[in-house]
Amino acid sequence: MSPYKIKLRVGDKVIVLAGKYKNQTGRILRVHPKDNKVTVEGVNVVKKHIKPTRENRIGSIKEVTKPIWVSKVAIYEPTLKKASRISYKLDVKGVKSRLYTRSGKVIKDVKETK
Repeated sequence: MSPYKIKLRVGDKVIVLAGKYKNQTGRILRVHPKDNKVTVEGVNVVKKHIKPTRENRIGSIKEVTKPIWVSKVAIYEPTLKKASRISYKLDVKGVKSRLYTRSGKVIKDVKETK
């Protein structure tokens, strides 16, 4: 399986399109291009049982966020409150910017908002 060209970035707000977590939104915590998956905050949270070891004398149950397929998520457009696709546009200066395809508005990057 060849990796996708994933247009989503860490920090983008996405909506889940299919599966158990359909219509839930969250921020992307991590992108896995080789696996064609993304890890979304609060989505696909599973319980992992940890055995006791020398360092951790008492075993425990931890909640871990697992990755989901990138085809099941889309970027969330806050103005329309719907899923959208991502398109690109070059400025006169040659600066590439990401746009919501549905409305044509520029996507604010996490780096720009800080």
